[in-house]
Amino acid sequence: MRGVGVCAGWRAGRGSVASVGKWREEFGTRTRTTRTCKAASTSRDGAKGTARPSLARKAIAGPAKDVLGDQVEEEVGVEPQVRKTKIVATIGPATSSWETFSALATSGVNVARLNMSHGDHKSHGEVVDLVKRYNKENNTGIAIMLDTKGPEVRSGDLVEPMELQPGEEFTFTITQKGLKSRKNTCTVNYDDFVNDVHVGDLLLVDGGMMSFEVVRIKPKDVECKVVDGGVLKSRRHLNVRGKSASLPSITDKDWEDIDFGVKAGVDYYALSFVKDEHVVHELRDYLRKKQADIKILVKIESADSITNLDKILEATDGAMVARGDLGAELPVEEVPILQQRIVQTCRRLGKPVIVATNMLESMIDYPTPTRAEVSDISIAVREGTDAVMLSGESAYGQFPYKSVQVMSSVAGRTEKALELYSGISRFGSANSDPITWIDGQDRTMSEVLAYHATTMANTIKSPVIVFTRHGNMPRLVSHYRPKSMIFAFCENEAIQRNLNLYNGIRPLHLKFGADKEETFGRALDLLKAKGYVRAGQEVTVVQSGTRPIWRQVGAHTIQVIEVE
Repeated sequence: MRGVGVCAGWRAGRGSVASVGKWREEFGTRTRTTRTCKAASTSRDGAKGTARPSLARKAIAGPAKDVLGDQVEEEVGVEPQVRKTKIVATIGPATSSWETFSALATSGVNVARLNMSHGDHKSHGEVVDLVKRYNKENNTGIAIMLDTKGPEVRSGDLVEPMELQPGEEFTFTITQKGLKSRKNTCTVNYDDFVNDVHVGDLLLVDGGMMSFEVVRIKPKDVECKVVDGGVLKSRRHLNVRGKSASLPSITDKDWEDIDFGVKAGVDYYALSFVKDEHVVHELRDYLRKKQADIKILVKIESADSITNLDKILEATDGAMVARGDLGAELPVEEVPILQQRIVQTCRRLGKPVIVATNMLESMIDYPTPTRAEVSDISIAVREGTDAVMLSGESAYGQFPYKSVQVMSSVAGRTEKALELYSGISRFGSANSDPITWIDGQDRTMSEVLAYHATTMANTIKSPVIVFTRHGNMPRLVSHYRPKSMIFAFCENEAIQRNLNLYNGIRPLHLKFGADKEETFGRALDLLKAKGYVRAGQEVTVVQSGTRPIWRQVGAHTIQVIEVE
């Protein structure tokens, strides 16, 4: 089903070329103009031949074949269904029809992201319906993550784009008065902007596409000198290097979007520009009153979030390393170090973590990634991330399916290398200590069992099977990163979707019967039908938790079963 219906998605509805162009304008996408596709009219070995379609047209019209997949499977036997690192994909105009979303999901997506900075509740609600329909038809449990817009500071509307050169004077103002008669002036959507910045501050547009140095501050104006020139367009995102805006983390619009998420039944909130742990507690209390069991992921993307990082990560259910704004508010050379710190802290706490932003940005326009992008994905996997994320690549890019396939192939290849080759560390560097226990003084029996189940499964080279009502045991086993997959059977579809973000867990929906052996048999039959296990293979079955399914209270078991 790979690549099915791509043209249809671009012809109709929100998948139209016009809609995609609008998203590109809003996102302010950086494209590489030096790279051409002239070679598309020649044969593979360079000989002149019959004219072919351009690379872009061919990739959109035909199946999006993963150019890395065959090589990976040949070398180390990586199978797509056993990739442990999860993929979060943003759904937008290029992937919001049934045909295009189905093709994207079949390519290997685990979590569908709704970017609330774009679109409206109607369009996002339609995406939620697509995900639910796909899950019902395929027993995949794709989770839905609502990403709040947050308190963004943006430049105002311009009559036409302004081309600015280094050294020119430019003014950001909070007033509309006399604006039309002022040269090189643009409004800002935030009245306290004049109080948040100081002389000498560096203002970054769209994470560094342009930059301005603050030279004077007046009651209504911030006067600047252009440092890095370019073309300034309407509604561009503004950051101050080393500072966060003094705005609330959850805006009025965010609360409206959160209410929409409760009604729609999303699984995760990705909370933007979190400054401290208090905003996490505020949202959790609100959700408790709404009786909504939606998990909270904090986006680490501001200077304040780094200052309060440990307390924030203690309070949250998981985190996202949002490298775009993080690299704008802090020196860019700090981002890789902070990424590893955030990933390792979440790993130690047993909480899921996503690495996001610019992972395959070149594939918005081109059918193959840069080698640096491939290395970026591989490094994130080696550091131990639970998931990697696509933004514009899957929302409005020309190659959404290939982007998922490339990300899947690179992650799978890296995971296999971690098992096979000496000198490659799973934990980010050869000097990092392996993680053995979840932080905290009190060790529950479930934690002990998860650790030793992982050890046993690794020893006999078997997958781990868990039957779960609340998802606690699969999460614990995931923390210890067994070499084989964790198959988590859930009666509750919401738990199935929630588990789909965690590294190494393949959640499957299954009704539990009163007879344990009969349920085990149905579960193994399902795994055999999907090609996950074969007759004669051993599997490790874990039973624990505070609410037993078949075992007696107080009995915790690890059982090895041979598949018939």
